[in-house]
Amino acid sequence: MGMLEGKVALVTGAGGGIGREIALAMALAGARVIVNDVGASLSGLGETSATPGEQTCRIIEQRGGEAVLSTETVAEWAAAQRIVATALDAFGRIDVVVNNAGILRDQIFHKMSPEEWLSVINVHLNGSFFVARAAAEHFRRQESGAYVHMTSTSGLIGNTGQANYAAAKLGIAALSKSIALDMGRFGVRSNCIAPFAWSRMTSAIPAGTDEQKARVAKLQAMGPEKNAPLAVFLASEAARDITGQIFASRHNELFVFNHPRPVRGVHRAEGWTPETIAEHALPALRGHLAPLDRSPDVFSWDPV
Repeated sequence: MGMLEGKVALVTGAGGGIGREIALAMALAGARVIVNDVGASLSGLGETSATPGEQTCRIIEQRGGEAVLSTETVAEWAAAQRIVATALDAFGRIDVVVNNAGILRDQIFHKMSPEEWLSVINVHLNGSFFVARAAAEHFRRQESGAYVHMTSTSGLIGNTGQANYAAAKLGIAALSKSIALDMGRFGVRSNCIAPFAWSRMTSAIPAGTDEQKARVAKLQAMGPEKNAPLAVFLASEAARDITGQIFASRHNELFVFNHPRPVRGVHRAEGWTPETIAEHALPALRGHLAPLDRSPDVFSWDPV
């Protein structure tokens, strides 16, 4: 018996890459799967197609599993409700939500347009809320459910040219923690994965210099399927006491992230002025200030 036997899992952005691999792995683990994908381009622009999602469903069915396609967008509240309704209509319940759908509109901050900002926020952050919220009442009534959200080191650590994506992904981590706090009383869990993989989402990484080419070559060795086992585990009863956490999966490595906490404090009985902050507080705090890291500065490109 698989770890998800008898469960119904909804995976957004499951037409390719990490989402497809998670959907396939969950089906192999015994889940009946709602494959949600609008079939849009990486930027979310242009025509949509049901083909990517249909291909995922076909693979699941060829392997003996059950899958139903949804081509609704996650970026609209009414559409998110219809996505969840697809699970209920097809299988009578919903047990797992994987918020994976996303687009990229990378741009250096001083050139980023409001449309580039909003389009990414709408799919990643608003979409994660809409789908999670649409499933929440069903999870509450059945007193069980698991959310697995895709965050990113671009938000958790930082990256250049991705203010929209980074803000959305860090927001998803906060959303997941809030869901864990609010819905734990109903037996509902919520966790995040920061995945590493070569996929459509990472294929836009520049590779002009020798250093960039070497980095991309190492990333290409990290298949999207490497992230699926962690997602299956977090969705299963084996992780019933794990909630509010942020994990990362990179090739054959697993990581757990800490959460921001105060690392140093200073007190002045008479209070602070800008001048005394500069004279007394800053010297005491400076050694604890966080460096201006990017994700590649923290995670080497030499996975084990």
